[in-house]
Amino acid sequence: MKATLDGVTHWLRRHPRRAMAALAALLMGTAVTAFGTGPLDAAIDRLPSKQVTEALTLAPTPKADADAPFVLYRTDITRRDDTLATLLQRLGVHDRAAEAFLRQDARASQLWRGQPGKRVSVEVNDEGQLLRLRARWLPKSEAPQVEELVVERRGERFDARLDRVAPLTTVRLASGVIRSSLFAATDAAGLPDSVASQLADLLAGEIDFRRDLRVGDRFEVVYEALEADGEVLRWGRLLAARFVNDGREHGLVWFEPPGGGRGAYYNFRGESLARAFLASPLAFTRVSSGYGMRFHPVYGDRRAHLGVDYAAPTGTPVRSVADAVVTFAGWQRGYGNVVILQHKGDRQTLYAHLSRIDVRKGQRVQQGQTLGAVGATGTATGPHLHFEYIVGGRHRDPLTIARDNPGGEPLEARWRPAFAQVAAAMQSQLDAARWLVQASAE
Repeated sequence: MKATLDGVTHWLRRHPRRAMAALAALLMGTAVTAFGTGPLDAAIDRLPSKQVTEALTLAPTPKADADAPFVLYRTDITRRDDTLATLLQRLGVHDRAAEAFLRQDARASQLWRGQPGKRVSVEVNDEGQLLRLRARWLPKSEAPQVEELVVERRGERFDARLDRVAPLTTVRLASGVIRSSLFAATDAAGLPDSVASQLADLLAGEIDFRRDLRVGDRFEVVYEALEADGEVLRWGRLLAARFVNDGREHGLVWFEPPGGGRGAYYNFRGESLARAFLASPLAFTRVSSGYGMRFHPVYGDRRAHLGVDYAAPTGTPVRSVADAVVTFAGWQRGYGNVVILQHKGDRQTLYAHLSRIDVRKGQRVQQGQTLGAVGATGTATGPHLHFEYIVGGRHRDPLTIARDNPGGEPLEARWRPAFAQVAAAMQSQLDAARWLVQASAE
């Protein structure tokens, strides 16, 4: 018996792993609920152990270069009310020499003059000195050219150069489902505001986006982006869209006749979607007070409200809903800053409580042109736009303006084959937009 036990102990010392594997197999393959392991543990504890110590050679840690420059990188967008000083302050530039150069150099001065929305990136040291500045923007023109301003420090002086290159036009897809409102859905789909505004304007004659929307309505869009080195400088034209409202499909496609003809929007049957009047004087709106009788928020009584109030932040651009001539631009008692436009067909529109006026009396304006900005001048409890629509001297509900105006010219018969090809290609793109979103959701 002792010889047998000594043999088992010797085998366990030579093959501890095999012993543990055999034990595991025994526990897994039988119905035994308890097993005494005391002798086995004692035997394993008596096994010899050995500690191994080995010195490791570590690579030397590189020393920090005390002379290496400390550079901060910052990026911002120029604003409408910016001065050079406010722009540089936001960018963290505290450099009088650089500020003086940017004021005096003719090329560099384009940075803080003209249109807002320029994307500006700077490199500054830990003292706020400007090392390098780069700004890119797209001028508002028919044939856009990316303008890139680069300003670099050269010791105690600065160099500036202004380059112009053609932007890259790319095509993007998006789609979404209505849960509450159109603009909530376009935000959720990542659709740029300017493209969502085009969609609302173009389909406003067929869909009342305030009254007709249903939960579950859906849309797909194809649109342009103007880029430079992978950076989006401006969102471009809406190329095609499909909107299903209460089970009924509405579509649009941008078509330019071959040979450089004037482009326009059509539905997929080739019928023009051009309208003499836009649906709203603001790109993104919320009606805070409708047309008709209401409780006046200032005077505290019920009286007729002969227009529509659109709630919006101060400074929101206000646009002309149609081509017109400015008949009044100035102060008008309770309306504050007012612009009145005369359109064709004995129609007028009025825009009140503006924080600023960007047009003058007698000036001709085009549909979509900026007239001023939302404000709270005159008798107003907060920033909003008061908008009136007058036909033949009588006020009409402005919310009907999108459907109460003629369409554009029909598509010429000779362009029908070319239009059919474009429409078919855009339909395929819209199908892809829908399935891409479904695939990502699944």
